[in-house]
Amino acid sequence: MINKKAIIFDMDGVLIDSEKYWKQAEYEVFTSLGVKVTNEDSELTKSMTTSEVTKFWYGKYPWENKDFNIVEQMVISRVIEFIESEDCQMNGVKSFIEKLKINNYKIGLATNSPNRIIPVVLNKLDISHLFDAILSAEFEKKGKPDPAIYNKAAQKLNTRPEDCVVIEDSYTGMLAAKNAGMTVIAYTNGNKEINYDIADYKLDCFESNEFELIRKN
Repeated sequence: MINKKAIIFDMDGVLIDSEKYWKQAEYEVFTSLGVKVTNEDSELTKSMTTSEVTKFWYGKYPWENKDFNIVEQMVISRVIEFIESEDCQMNGVKSFIEKLKINNYKIGLATNSPNRIIPVVLNKLDISHLFDAILSAEFEKKGKPDPAIYNKAAQKLNTRPEDCVVIEDSYTGMLAAKNAGMTVIAYTNGNKEINYDIADYKLDCFESNEFELIRKN
């Protein structure tokens, strides 16, 4: 962490444990439209933006009488319901970010999730005030693994990409950060199914608030 100036967090899977909510919302909404949602295809949509997911399922099973935006918002609304009603925050993450602030790091958020969900998550965790820049790939031409969102995050933080550290849980997110020229910490949360070889370091949990937990990959 020496000589680094900014820490940029992914949101889903890093700040909150939300993958199951996206999967459930995707299943509920698209099956209601006649889509045959399979686990195999759901694996393909995990790294997509909500807009990309909607187009993916429409391409397989076109529906009538509801446009893309309405369907996309149905999925987002269902995920928001889950986040607001369930205990989904990652243990220790708020204290971890607070320690970063005390040590004068700039804090950013860069997520593939729609902008509408971001304040719901930040308010849930009571961490809105800790972030210096907040970005959603909804406003980029391409989501992760394209590096655009991380390039813009560095600009908003007034920091060079090489001075930024990104904390990500997915391969596509890590790839986006690496393509932006940033140092990558893989947040594993004990997950052994994902390939973290692309990351520079690994972090298994936030709870001890100590950077000694960040280890070489």
